[in-house]
Amino acid sequence: MTAKIERLDAETRKGVASTRWAFLALLGGNIALSIGAMLVRLADTGPTASAFWRMTLALPFLLALAWRESGGRLPPRPAVGIAAAAGVFFALDLAAWHLGILQTKVANATLFGNSASLLLVIWGVILARRLPRGWQAAAIWLAFTGSALLMGQSYELSPDYLVGDLFCLFAGVLYTGYVILMQRVRGALAPWTALAIASTVCVPILLGTALALGETIMPQNWTPLILLALTSQIIGQGLMIWSLPRFSPLVIGLTLLVQPAVAALSGWIGFGETLSAIDIFGGMMVGTALVLIRLPNRATRPI
Repeated sequence: MTAKIERLDAETRKGVASTRWAFLALLGGNIALSIGAMLVRLADTGPTASAFWRMTLALPFLLALAWRESGGRLPPRPAVGIAAAAGVFFALDLAAWHLGILQTKVANATLFGNSASLLLVIWGVILARRLPRGWQAAAIWLAFTGSALLMGQSYELSPDYLVGDLFCLFAGVLYTGYVILMQRVRGALAPWTALAIASTVCVPILLGTALALGETIMPQNWTPLILLALTSQIIGQGLMIWSLPRFSPLVIGLTLLVQPAVAALSGWIGFGETLSAIDIFGGMMVGTALVLIRLPNRATRPI
């Protein structure tokens, strides 16, 4: 009996450690993704073309990792279909967001592009069929209030930015579909395999869109595009897709709000943009929300 209890305790500790690492991976992925908007602006190609190069430059590495992960075995067809559908959503998301980035302020693009966070929280509530209470409710309130404070001073509603804002908002809706499909397919596919399939589907869609829009395809400076492929697609998406099956849409949605906080911090470090007391307080609220969402929550009630 004692040996059985000790074995169960060891398995419990192992599960807790695995979840802790997965949460750190989810946070790390969002931090890596948060610098994408800056790199898109630095690229000397068209906005959709930069998304094409993000995928194309990363794809050989993703395919190699997927081959090693699967041992060269072909994945199940239904799972390939879901991952491919996720790739379509992701390609359209990137095209819309990259177009929006250049037609609105970075703060607006970050705010509307992260509308997926709210949509995923709503989706999580629908799946659970319970309204958040207790720590979960507090975490949601803190996260969205903190993000509003972070973006509130730099965000600007203007007719000049309307088209860009709408593109970024549409991108947030598409990204929600991408995350939901990738979370679903991760039950059947390993992370690099799922990401490689989705990325492969993205390449022709993004290239065709860039050509149709008459964008500049070939860059003179490859550095921003290489960094974009490395940070956003290999590191950012890789960490996020790996961690998806371990968390509910509610937790995933709230961690997306790390991106506005990191964007504000990078603006302070890299561009000397002043952080006000309100900005710092907003960032602290988001950080507190990420701590609370990891606490056990028993106070929920049916919808």
